[in-house]
Amino acid sequence: MSGLQRLQGRHAMLTGAGGGIGLAVTEAFLAEGARCTAVDLAAQPSAALAELIARHPEQLAYASVDVARVDTLGALVDGAARRFGTVDVLFNNAAVFDMAPLLESHERMYQRIFDVNVKGMFFVMQAVLSRLVAAGKAGSVVNLASQAGRRGEALVSHYCASKAAVISYTQSAALAMAPHRIRVNAISPGVIDTPMWKDVDALFARYEGLKPGEKKIAVGKAVPLGYMGAPADIAGAAIFLASDEASYITAQTLNVDGGNVMS
Repeated sequence: MSGLQRLQGRHAMLTGAGGGIGLAVTEAFLAEGARCTAVDLAAQPSAALAELIARHPEQLAYASVDVARVDTLGALVDGAARRFGTVDVLFNNAAVFDMAPLLESHERMYQRIFDVNVKGMFFVMQAVLSRLVAAGKAGSVVNLASQAGRRGEALVSHYCASKAAVISYTQSAALAMAPHRIRVNAISPGVIDTPMWKDVDALFARYEGLKPGEKKIAVGKAVPLGYMGAPADIAGAAIFLASDEASYITAQTLNVDGGNVMS
């Protein structure tokens, strides 16, 4: 993959980078010239991420962190800065998914989803932003929302609410950071064909009485463009929002969903 070097000289931190969207964006950011700190929960990088590190040893490093552990996040950002300089681009992607009928949903599910998708998202962003402001540097944050944050879904209440919170925090952070020349935006993906969809499909099969694979086929056909998106579709949007091409864009959530949501 060859890029236009739109992120040359930038240090990007990417959470949830072990696979799917996070991995695709990491690869795309590297191609655009960024130095990247890839963050995920596993003690060691995934096989795909390890292969990427082997190809870019001077440009890509890995950090194992649970983003829900707020007390570890300052050390994460400071450690990354010692290697590649101040983090001036954040791709804030780490998230978990679960679902259940509303009346069967329990506190453990709620807590896990909000710990990662909301608390982790916010405090990673805060850790990066506080250091950018202290350094007097401009920068860009791209948070990962979801079309689920645009509307409720009967089986997916906690996840929908968590992604609605991402959109709201994006707007508030953008206003707070505007005087510091730091832009904060979000991407709202639609149905994206990632490894996580195997688990999502299995949950829908369980609760809607479907055959394995049936939900995935149905949601792809329901997209106005007629198919599920790919992680690379999100990578293109992330490059744009992180780069100077989007220098006058902040507080926005960009739908990348094949036409599912119109705004």
